[in-house]
Amino acid sequence: MTSLYLINLCNVPIFQQLQIEEALLRADDRNFCIINIGSPRAIVMGISSKAESLLELQKVKQDQIPVIRRFSGGGTVIVDEETLFITFIFAKDSLNVTPFPEPILRWSSEVYESAWKIPHFHLRENDYVIQDRKCGGNAQYLQKDRWLHHTSFLWNFKQENMQYLQLPLKRPKYRLDRSHEHFLCSLQDYRKSVHHLIEEVEKELQKRFSLQKLSLDQISFKEHRKTVRLEF
Repeated sequence: MTSLYLINLCNVPIFQQLQIEEALLRADDRNFCIINIGSPRAIVMGISSKAESLLELQKVKQDQIPVIRRFSGGGTVIVDEETLFITFIFAKDSLNVTPFPEPILRWSSEVYESAWKIPHFHLRENDYVIQDRKCGGNAQYLQKDRWLHHTSFLWNFKQENMQYLQLPLKRPKYRLDRSHEHFLCSLQDYRKSVHHLIEEVEKELQKRFSLQKLSLDQISFKEHRKTVRLEF
């Protein structure tokens, strides 16, 4: 059975989490799942995103919201203490999954569908949705021998956070012109606690892999190329 190392984090800022992910992707050869809840509020942009066309910059700077550029592609998200992050990092030959974006998305969606059994939860375009409302956004990074797939799940969606984001010009077809309020939904409506969701994912991974838990102090981080940065 394929080995998978599980790293459970709590209250780790998303900037630090992304640094950990990049180190494990670029300078380690093991398979990982990283789960984190409790990051302070921040905005995270894809590697090629342009802040001026995605953010309400005056409000962002006025309220001193950190803006982070991750090393992967994908869209722009605002995260906070009630965002659940789950990241998979795999060697390409570890899974019977074609190492391209769509097959990886389908595989990960099957993991969550099986773990949570939330009615009408499914993959739609590049998002995880419940019925026709988004509960999780994804980004990926594929390199020669390894790939990474990370997701930001909305445990609790806060309407006030959306004031910092513009409606993106490039958006999923199924969204139409819906506002954030009518496009997003919260996973808290389907479980009594976020820790229940995490436990269910862990149980599902135990069925699929030889699962071993690791703490950060058990990992020796090697030198590697660093591209995660704080924009402002």
